[in-house]
Amino acid sequence: MTNPLLAPWNTPFELPPFGLIKDDDFAPAFDAALAQGRARVAEIAENADAPTFANTIEALELADESLGRVLGIFYGIAGADSNDAREALQREFAPKLSAYSSELTMNADIWARIKTLWADQEGLDEQQQRLLYLYHRNFIRSGADLEGSARDRLTEVKSRLATLGTDFTQNLLADERDWFMELGSDDLDGLPDFLLEAMEGAAGEKDLKGHVVTLSRSLIVPFLQFSTRRDLREIAYKAWAARGANGGETDNRGIAAETLALRYERAQLLGYKDFAAYKLETEMAGNADNVRDLLMQVWKPARAAALKDQAVLETMMREDGINGDLQAWDWHHYSERRRKAEHDLDEAELKPYLQLEKMIEASFDCANRLFGLEFSPLDADMYHEDVRAWEVTRGGKHIAVFIGDYFARGSKRSGAWCMAMRAQKKLGGDTAPHVVNVCNFAKPAPGAAALLSFDDARTLFHEFGHALHQMLSDVRYEAISGTSVARDFVELPSQLYEHWLSVPEVLAKFAVHAETGEPMPQDMLKRLLDAQTYDMGFSTVEFVASAMVDLAFHEGVPADDIMAKQAEVLSDMGMPEAIEMRHRTPQFAHVFTGDGYSSGYYSYMWSEVMDADAFEAFEEVDDPFDPALAKSLEENILSAGGSKEADALYKAFRGRMPDASALLKGRGLA
Repeated sequence: MTNPLLAPWNTPFELPPFGLIKDDDFAPAFDAALAQGRARVAEIAENADAPTFANTIEALELADESLGRVLGIFYGIAGADSNDAREALQREFAPKLSAYSSELTMNADIWARIKTLWADQEGLDEQQQRLLYLYHRNFIRSGADLEGSARDRLTEVKSRLATLGTDFTQNLLADERDWFMELGSDDLDGLPDFLLEAMEGAAGEKDLKGHVVTLSRSLIVPFLQFSTRRDLREIAYKAWAARGANGGETDNRGIAAETLALRYERAQLLGYKDFAAYKLETEMAGNADNVRDLLMQVWKPARAAALKDQAVLETMMREDGINGDLQAWDWHHYSERRRKAEHDLDEAELKPYLQLEKMIEASFDCANRLFGLEFSPLDADMYHEDVRAWEVTRGGKHIAVFIGDYFARGSKRSGAWCMAMRAQKKLGGDTAPHVVNVCNFAKPAPGAAALLSFDDARTLFHEFGHALHQMLSDVRYEAISGTSVARDFVELPSQLYEHWLSVPEVLAKFAVHAETGEPMPQDMLKRLLDAQTYDMGFSTVEFVASAMVDLAFHEGVPADDIMAKQAEVLSDMGMPEAIEMRHRTPQFAHVFTGDGYSSGYYSYMWSEVMDADAFEAFEEVDDPFDPALAKSLEENILSAGGSKEADALYKAFRGRMPDASALLKGRGLA
């Protein structure tokens, strides 16, 4: 019987036939696709004809199409709906993929052809020149010029790093999946109905009766906000903070330390002083000093605001008769009470107006008004019963398939992300993308509406901004398609799209009560928008602390004791004791599951400088849906992928590069 992963797909828009794909299909499909990729690379290397852009660079772009198809599906499913078989396959695939990558970038014949093309670029158009530049740079940064033992050692280092990243991910998922706390009837004081329903659903998923708290952010955060039981908040918070650091087989501290040591060795082999210098060379920031300058500009006012807020919260705690210092498990609780007192905003009162279905509609509606996109539900097999799909069109023309996977489950890793199971390209025939948004919102009881916090709704818009970057991509080559841009630029489209959630007319239309259907009252809407910068000192401090620790880990020779290094960095910064890093080292998946955000967690803030400034362009014309600006945004950023340097793309839209003033203003820290 033909492996469905390798057969042609007679499905709507060539979507994967998820209903036919079994876990046993992945390994043979992977091996066959990998062998095909190797054979095609060998053909290119052994081609007796003189190197041309078509027979070398474009041929490389097409060499592992089958492998990309298999892996797009596998990693999409494995991250969102893991099981033992898929985790074993991840461990098996990681070193094999690393070896394949090293074989390619250290293939002397391929490298010679690329260097020949690099030396004479006559006749190449702009996208071809850009793609050649990226190939040439990537081969150099991957060790193509290394020889002998250094070459062999780099291959070993990259293979080990791939394995460590997989292990880190799986350990974290195991800790998140395995811990839960059952609550009795005396443990529910202060908990609103929406949270009780979600905790009852979480208990049912574990074949239990009653209510449980898990380490899903959609449960743990509201529990910390509303529970009046300080002892239970402490237990839950410490479990959340201990992910990846519980000792035993799932402890990530040793993995993180080895990862940092190997990254440093990798940078040294390639001639860089440290991994930060290697990694930041290709980013907009350019070097560690520029990163630190931005972070410290924000740190000082953020820390001052957080300490001021901490004093207020400690006073509230004293009024409850609790002595001692405010702790990390107290902050969310007293901050939520303070928000209700000062802004008359109650999360339990607000949530019924933020229905998941309506927020999805809102994100689609904004995309329609800005870019003319239309969304129609698709009846197609997906990889889980909770997953849905839409066809995306414009003027009747098919643009993409958008897939939404919104609910938390034990088999899904934490966080939210966007990925393309199939990326946009034109080489080899027009290929429309298949784009997936994955979130971890609390699943409601059967028949009930899924309700979001405002932060949840912002996450939905954020990930949809990434999806637009993929869906509106309009380039020739997959290597520069969609989100294939500098890491500190990739968050611009996502963070910029968050701004449309806060446009009053958007909330007025889509923030309607789940039971009555009434729109959010104007006074509540005003209070919600007025409170957008509430507790911004806290959220900024926890972010910048994580970014500074990440940067420090990758500058210079790595410390032997990484947890002591983390503590040292935080102490030197003057970290408020009642606030912890957003991502502590043993659970810092951005940094340790792969190279993506290593020495690059700052990227969110670097992009925020641009997104704050970019949305000001719409505010300057007093129209969040200004057609000319929307067209410019699409043409110069969303459709352009990585076809030009990031600063050139931004300047084409805005006319200049911004400074941090708009960011500080947007966070209420100016």
